[in-house]
Amino acid sequence: MIKTIRVMLVPNNKQKTKLFQYANTARFAYNWTLGREQENYKNGGKFISDGDLRKEFTQLKKTKEYAWLNNVSNNVTKQAIKDACEAYRDFFKGYTKFPRFKSKKHSVPKFYQDNVKIQFADTHVKVEGFAISKKKNKQKLNWIRLAEKGRIPTDCKYINPRIKYDGINWWITIGIEYEDSTNIPSNEGIGIDLGIKDLAICSDEHKYQNINKSQKVKNLEKRKRRLQRSISRRYEKNKKGGSYCKTRNIVKSEKELLKLNHRLTNIRQNYLHDTTSKIIKREPSFICMEDLNVKGMMKNKHLSKAIQQQCFGEFRRQIEYKAQWNNIPVIVADRFFPSSKLCSCCGNIKKDLKLSDRIYKCECGNVIDRDYQAALNLKRFGELALEKSVA
Repeated sequence: MIKTIRVMLVPNNKQKTKLFQYANTARFAYNWTLGREQENYKNGGKFISDGDLRKEFTQLKKTKEYAWLNNVSNNVTKQAIKDACEAYRDFFKGYTKFPRFKSKKHSVPKFYQDNVKIQFADTHVKVEGFAISKKKNKQKLNWIRLAEKGRIPTDCKYINPRIKYDGINWWITIGIEYEDSTNIPSNEGIGIDLGIKDLAICSDEHKYQNINKSQKVKNLEKRKRRLQRSISRRYEKNKKGGSYCKTRNIVKSEKELLKLNHRLTNIRQNYLHDTTSKIIKREPSFICMEDLNVKGMMKNKHLSKAIQQQCFGEFRRQIEYKAQWNNIPVIVADRFFPSSKLCSCCGNIKKDLKLSDRIYKCECGNVIDRDYQAALNLKRFGELALEKSVA
């Protein structure tokens, strides 16, 4: 199996300049490829392969106008051309939408590194072509410091290294191949009910709270709202006619807002990873979840923000790939399965159950928390689904 590792980079000023230069060159090569493909299509030509376009791009670099392309590693532009060709081909196959040109202002700066030439030490990564000189003091420019020590192994084959800028920091993402797990979990299966009051309620009586209700996140959200209003007032104050004048103070405030958004996102992502890892570490024989209609749930204007912050789709994605690493089958119940309305004792379905009814009361005398009951029903659904698959 292939696992992806993402580590933050800590470049100096010269390295930051080089990173942006590489990213801008990759964007230029991508846009140039799309332009050539579109021009060729309008003239009645067939699809141009990435090999032919790379040869054409090599001739382009020999001209005086585009001599600056020679300052960047050849592998960066090669992969950008290949990516554009794949995106163009996938559109005609019906897999994706039509590829768009990358904007200098709005697109994410990123580029590819050759998986053979890239090198890792415990604390640094070597990026190809930053310094051409072989002198030791010049070669130091190639080595960028990693924020985490010993996170990436140094003696293995690397897959698809990519370097990306998120608006604040540079990150490197790399795939590493590991041996498949042979351990088959034999513990009791788990049913998981996702909700807004609590993030996840498990059938084994484990409950994971909603991180967005914690005081830390509430304080950050309050700061975010105040900062957004402050920026909006400054824009109105510096309005000139029909356009807005962006001052240095506005730029500073927008950068602060970006950092705040990143911090909130990181807190939520870290909590999701922590929760899903704890569930997987209990080594259940199976995990059963419900196929939630998140798009339909988002139409409720009173709950849409809370649903969005819970990241149900990301939770399910993490459970699925982590379970696959550990040979745990994931069963997804149909979205019309009455997990909350079905009595876990007698099997009666209470059709008039409202969202405000947090305690389920059945005619048979069963009184239980509705979310915990949903988790029990999902566990039973998973057991029946496994029995059918075996039979």
